[in-house]
Amino acid sequence: MTLHLNKPKPIAMQSARKTDLRSQFGALVYRVHKDRTQVLMITSRQTRRWIIPKGWPMSGLTPAEAAAQEAWEEAGVKGVAHYAPIGLYTYSKEIKTRGGKMMMPVMVTVYPLEATKVADKFPERGERRRKWMRPKKAAAMVREPELAQILRKFDARHLR
Repeated sequence: MTLHLNKPKPIAMQSARKTDLRSQFGALVYRVHKDRTQVLMITSRQTRRWIIPKGWPMSGLTPAEAAAQEAWEEAGVKGVAHYAPIGLYTYSKEIKTRGGKMMMPVMVTVYPLEATKVADKFPERGERRRKWMRPKKAAAMVREPELAQILRKFDARHLR
């Protein structure tokens, strides 16, 4: 049996309270080098921890397209995004409020993105580091347990 996925429709933006669970879309950027899967990890701007490119929904873009846009802005990667997500993970994002700071719960839907071009110049070049690594090494370097599990199980050769 073959599963056929239609291209999802672009999403419409909705407003939410800061305490509501929010959605982001992430790109698990990958390449196959010498028959081995590698993933591209980047550092966050504030804490410098290792993460995948991710961001908020974008009006007029599908979730996979929004993830691909984040991969460009944050990591300088253009590529082919898969429309089927490979997993979800959660984290808490610190945000500033009038009274100080608070933690906002965020759920990230992860889309694999095969890198076809890696640019030297991209929008957030001066704010982040990026590094290709094996998925198991990447899993050991992230703080989010659910993201670590997605990374440990990821093998790009199974996507082809």
